[in-house]
Order: sequence, then structure tokens, then C-alpha cells
Amino acid sequence: MSSGAPRALNELGQSLWLDNITRDLLDSGTLQGYIDDLSVTGLTSNPTIFDHAISRSAAYDAEIHRQLDAGQSGEKLFFNLAVQDLIRAADLFAPVHARTGTVDGFVSLEVSPLLAYDTRATVEQAKALHAQANRPNLFIKIPGTIEGLPAIEQAIFAGVPVNVTLLFSTAQYKAAADAYLKGLERRVAAGLSPDVRSVASLFVSRWDRAVTAQLPAAMRNTLGIAVSRQAYKAYRDVLESDRFQRLENVGARAQRLLFASTGTKDKDASDTLYISGLGAPNTVNTMPEDTLLAFADHGAAPHALPRDGGDAEVVLAAHAKAGIDLNALAAKLQSDGARGFVDSWHELLGAIDAKSRVLA
Repeated sequence: MSSGAPRALNELGQSLWLDNITRDLLDSGTLQGYIDDLSVTGLTSNPTIFDHAISRSAAYDAEIHRQLDAGQSGEKLFFNLAVQDLIRAADLFAPVHARTGTVDGFVSLEVSPLLAYDTRATVEQAKALHAQANRPNLFIKIPGTIEGLPAIEQAIFAGVPVNVTLLFSTAQYKAAADAYLKGLERRVAAGLSPDVRSVASLFVSRWDRAVTAQLPAAMRNTLGIAVSRQAYKAYRDVLESDRFQRLENVGARAQRLLFASTGTKDKDASDTLYISGLGAPNTVNTMPEDTLLAFADHGAAPHALPRDGGDAEVVLAAHAKAGIDLNALAAKLQSDGARGFVDSWHELLGAIDAKSRVLA
């Protein structure tokens, strides 16, 4: 397997993260191999990933048994398992974190989506999980929904590094960036350091999956990249704004744009479509394991995205002309994503409960 394409992506200035974590991945040394050989510099997780890891493997059984003996159950038991895995992953990425001046080398853990409408409880859980892990290179994931924005601002103000998830459009990205900047501005006003890290995760492939049936063949699999390129222009605008530069002057660092959901859903399209098409300096691309391996095997070294988003506006206008209501679809994708997170959370807790009954 060639590591040329991942290395080229890294040399372009984009961080390549793995969207997966399992205890098997850690125990087998596979994750360390990806770090050493495939230029992987970070990792993300979500409830579905943990659900599959726990329900489809015996790797967690002994620890679940120990947790049950200690009186743990349900959500608390899950977070104990997840934090154990993410501490190990964070330690593997610690050299990356140090080598990059603490810009890269992060792992991510999600708060309970059942707290989505409770800002205070979300922030308290974010603080507790970050303290439990006790690793500076751990992000706490909070959805960038309307209800989640106050929690993002408050968590940043509290000094918790945040991975803002479930962003689908430029407008949603801008709202997340605003929440991040507000949190930093409050810290400066309070005499606190503004060096609290964050990424803003823009979900890509779900756009194309949502509109495939409505478009001619020539337009398929072009919407996700166009939305991403438009958001990239907005991201660069934020970095060059007076507002951010005032914060940067007193020690703030950029909230990096992260391209998520970058596994290709269309079997007729390139399996590295959203990797080769979204190379951009000072951003992150987090990808499923199959996509990582495909990119390492036969991926093409990407060209840097143009600062102005290139043809994004032309492509988006063509989709609007074809009858796609982009604003309505962005709202629907975010709403569906939030509901999906809740469903995945219930499935995860169900898997924990099933394992607990067997192992008790």
C-alpha cells in the first residue's frame, strides 16, 4: 500500500483524520500503523461507531463485566468505556499534538444527544467528560443546531475544546463560528486565555445522497463539494476578519473547518471523491476506514481549493435552477441528522443493556 497520497494531503496542509475507533483497532496496533504509515493525525467517533464496536465484538466484554461489578450501567457505563478508548487514542496522537504546536492530534467524544435542548446540562456533561479524560487533545462534540449554539459558546467560555458537529451549510457554519468567537470574546473580557481549540464539522456526502434521484446524471455527486467549497470561502473570510484577528493577537487559534461524512455513498462514483475534491490548507478531512485505505491505495494527490471557492456558486446556482431548495434542504439534513444521533444513541444504550444482561 502506498502512503503517497495521504502524505501529499498532509503536506498540502490538510489534516487527515480517521472516523472510527474500536478497542480492536487500538489493541491490534492498527491505529498506530495508520499514524506511522498513512499520515493519520487525529480521530473522530460517534454513537454509531461505538454501537457497532461494542455489539459486534467481544473486545469490550471483560471491561463491561468489571463496570457492572462496580455498579455502573447504561450511559455512565458507556462513557467509561468510550473515555478509556479515547484516552488511549489521545496518547497515541500526543506526539502529533506536540509536533504541530497543539494544532493537530485531536480525538473527539460526543455528549449525549438526549441533552440537545438543555444548554446547562450539555455544558456540564462536556466539562465532566473532558475532565474525566484529562487529555488536552480531546474535543467534546456538540451539535451546531440552533439549540446547540448557546452550549457551544458556553463550553468554549468554560475552556472545553469543542468539535461542532452536524453542520451542513455555509450559514450553519457561520453560526457555529460566531458561537466560537463569542465564547473566546467572553474569555478575553474575563481575563482568561482565548487559546481554546475547536473544529467546525461540515457534513458533505449526505447532500449528494439526498438529491441523486432529482438530478440528471451529469450533476450527480457535485453538490456536496460545491457546498463545501462555498463554506471554505466563508471560513477563510472568518480567519481574515478583524474580529478573529483581534482575538488572534491575544492568543486565540483558528477554529478549523473539518470536512466530515466523506465516505462516498454512490457506488458508481469514485471512492475517494470527497478526499481528492476537498484538499485545503489548515482544514481537516475525517474519513471512514475504507475511504482511508482506498485513498492510500489509489488516491490522487489533491490540488488546493481556491481561496474564493472556485466554481461553487455556479454549481449551487445550477442546483437551484434544477429545483433544489438549498436552504430548506440544509435545514432538513441538520434536523434529520439530529434525530439520527438520538436514534443511534438509543441503539447504543440498547447494545450496552443487551451486553450487560448477558455478562451480569
